[in-house]
Amino acid sequence: MLTNLLEQHKATIVDKWIQIVKNSYPAETARFLKAQNDPFSNPVGNTISTGLAALFEVLLKGAEPDSAKSLLDPVLRIRAIQSFTPSQATNFLFSLKTIIKEVLGKEIVKDKQSMDDWFILETKIDQLIRLGFDIYMECVTKLYEIKATEMKKRTFSAFERAGLVKDNTEQAGFNIITNQV
Repeated sequence: MLTNLLEQHKATIVDKWIQIVKNSYPAETARFLKAQNDPFSNPVGNTISTGLAALFEVLLKGAEPDSAKSLLDPVLRIRAIQSFTPSQATNFLFSLKTIIKEVLGKEIVKDKQSMDDWFILETKIDQLIRLGFDIYMECVTKLYEIKATEMKKRTFSAFERAGLVKDNTEQAGFNIITNQV
């Protein structure tokens, strides 16, 4: 049965998965992420490692991928902040299929039950990929909203310092002051 095989090879699969994520960073960053295991010195590496290990456990237990949102969110939030493209940010989710085939491929095709279980797991991973893409896009959208709000605040402050606007908090807005000669 596939679940037993996944459980037996869990450490190898998860380790390879974590390494793929760490290797997706620039060389210097990847070296740091791999070398530094202290969660306080390397919170990004720790988030990746603990998140992916827990995510794999969720898949092993057969839970629906939507239940993994809280585990996937921190990993993708970091990748959104670091300006990964959507495909770069979520590629590690696709790689899980490849890793499992690499580690268990010969074992999976030995019996019909394992093949059936593989197709079910593959569907769950596909659902996880879609969820990951949605999470990443939500994070990017929020970042752009934060940047836009910050730009509005800076612009308003600059206009206020120049005497071009007056804050009118009673009317919850601002008024443009015109200099009439």
